[in-house]
Amino acid sequence: MRMEIRFAGFGGQGVISAAKISGRAAAINDKLNAVLTQSYGPEARGGACNANVVISEERIAYPEVTLPNLLVILSQEAYTTFGSTIAPGGTLIVDQDLVDVGEVPTGVHLYTVPATQLAEGLGNRIVANVVMLGAVVAITGVVSKDAMLESVRASVPARFLELNERAFEIGYDYGRKLKS
Repeated sequence: MRMEIRFAGFGGQGVISAAKISGRAAAINDKLNAVLTQSYGPEARGGACNANVVISEERIAYPEVTLPNLLVILSQEAYTTFGSTIAPGGTLIVDQDLVDVGEVPTGVHLYTVPATQLAEGLGNRIVANVVMLGAVVAITGVVSKDAMLESVRASVPARFLELNERAFEIGYDYGRKLKS
């Protein structure tokens, strides 16, 4: 099993944090192999950014994502840039309020999650990335729910722990409904 994942959006959305949390969930909590690469523009916030995670049961000889099996998109610009770079039969998960997919590439499984809207319902849109992580786990099972939730807990400041736990659970529940 080799899963290539690309998270993409703009700076300030927690794209790189989401990738780090996913890699940690895989490597530390689920005892898989994982590697992370990241890229972002010179702007601290608002610039394009993406982060790639490779997860595998075997040793990872090549750490780059070439054609992701899972593409998680949080902005229209990111979709324009990366939307066509998904493996046949891959899974595309987008923030439905920020990304207009248009015609879905043939064979791609599309899931739309109102991550920013759900985060705003919790009182802080900054946790949209964690809402999306919950949905990703429910939709794909790329790592276990417990592994991802534990990784979220280990990665966020203590004062935001409860908010992030709620964000994860809301995303997970939303993702489960999409899969059923």
